[in-house]
Amino acid sequence: MVSVYTIAVPERAASVGDYFALLKPRVMSLVVFTGLAGIVVAPGHAHPMVAFAALLCIALGAGASGALNMAYDSDIDGLMTRTATRPIPLGRISREEALTFGWWIAAASVAMMTLFVNELAAALLAFTILFYVGVYTLWLKRRTPQNIVIGGLAGALPPAIGWAAVTGSFSLIPFVLVAITFVWTPPHFWALALYRSEDYARAGVPMMPVVNGKASTRKQILGYTLFLVPLGLMPALIGLGGALYAASAVGFGSWMLVQSIAVLRERDTTREPAARKLFGVSILYLFALFAALILERLIGIAPLHLGSWM
Repeated sequence: MVSVYTIAVPERAASVGDYFALLKPRVMSLVVFTGLAGIVVAPGHAHPMVAFAALLCIALGAGASGALNMAYDSDIDGLMTRTATRPIPLGRISREEALTFGWWIAAASVAMMTLFVNELAAALLAFTILFYVGVYTLWLKRRTPQNIVIGGLAGALPPAIGWAAVTGSFSLIPFVLVAITFVWTPPHFWALALYRSEDYARAGVPMMPVVNGKASTRKQILGYTLFLVPLGLMPALIGLGGALYAASAVGFGSWMLVQSIAVLRERDTTREPAARKLFGVSILYLFALFAALILERLIGIAPLHLGSWM
């Protein structure tokens, strides 16, 4: 005997809020913040309208990536508690509408960056969107537990885009900020995956705790954090950050390291309270580092200039 189950979908027209939710505003805000840091620390001066246009394009590019990610992942989003209330699983926006919405915004963001900022920043923005959608969402996410490691490059590039928007040139210096975000991504998302592992298992997404187990994931979180903390000090050593930045990197880095050790020693493997706390601490860590860079420039704290990169 075959049973057929149907899910009741609310019938109502999509609201502005539904389309805004497609843009993943929380993720977008972090991307814009790190992009702003790239603009602020870059040598030279950008006209305020150019800087605003660059930030707007970064925001639109991030939002487009989020919408496309939701569209292509709509089949698994409905299976996970964390994502089941997104607009597409709820039936408020169709997958096709989200794809159209996302690709139009993506194209508009790159076109605007080309017209109002410069071609290099536009090229980096286009690469970021295509990498997140094509490499991470469509290729890696459902195939390997290293999905978030490799795919994290897309979310790490905004500081380089901001730098290119000001200078119009390529430099390895902003890629120190890119590297910090890139190395930060695995412990941040694996902390989430630890306490959402049943969600990922139900949806068939090969996140690290699902494939390699929680014990292995805890060790890798600590390993990445041990690499991240000294890497987080690099901007102070190469003339990007000053005393405030150095203090923030040491203080928040130590906090994140202590919490990573707590995750390694976690005994409550059902509720995962240590992993939940690490997820929050990791957000504060990245915010504190980039906020310190921005604040130092705004109030005139000079970089330490301990190195000769600048």
